[in-house]
Amino acid sequence: MRQPSLHHRLSSLISSEQAVSDLRCYFGTGLPDDAVPFTGSRFEHLAGGGDRQAVASVVTADDLIAVQTLSVRIPAQVAVDLLEGDLGVRLSELLNSVRFDIDMVDAEAADLAEGSPAHTAWRVLCDQPGIGWVTTSKILARKRPRLLPVYDQVVRCVLGRPKSFWLDLHGALRADNQALHRDLTALRQAADLPATISALRVCDVVLWMRHRTDHRQRSCIGT
Repeated sequence: MRQPSLHHRLSSLISSEQAVSDLRCYFGTGLPDDAVPFTGSRFEHLAGGGDRQAVASVVTADDLIAVQTLSVRIPAQVAVDLLEGDLGVRLSELLNSVRFDIDMVDAEAADLAEGSPAHTAWRVLCDQPGIGWVTTSKILARKRPRLLPVYDQVVRCVLGRPKSFWLDLHGALRADNQALHRDLTALRQAADLPATISALRVCDVVLWMRHRTDHRQRSCIGT
């Protein structure tokens, strides 16, 4: 049987009644004072965010700490190289060519395709020892939260391992006159989240919260 498109799969997941409560739980909005939000709720906003204009093209120590809130660690040597070495210089050169003021839905496919500065930055990071695709996605999402998504095993699993996640997600967001993007921004508002939480991050959190327990308890295809 043919699997539903990524657009329809995402639409069904974010339209569930559970989505708003999961977002509120994750980010700690509207919860009792003694409720503790997930550490990842600080990913975007720690130290003012990784995409603020002054540091948008430079990986900082604050970025490395922010990435840790999403349960990954960057090897010390790679961290030093990002902060003070040639790796940081190379990544900055690439980030200078990746817009920080645009949502994925408004980008062109060429901005995300193989050979683009964003994709090249992905390859440069993935080639570093101890830095896999999950950590790479989180570093780049910290620097370009509106354009590049957080992506990990849980999200990959619940979505059925799309072939090219960036391009497939881009297409899903633009389908039906950007209906999915509008639904994500409406969901953000319904959960009382600030506009500085990107539509991509809303999507990521909803998917991760929905599947994280099942993913750990059974042998999922994303493991």
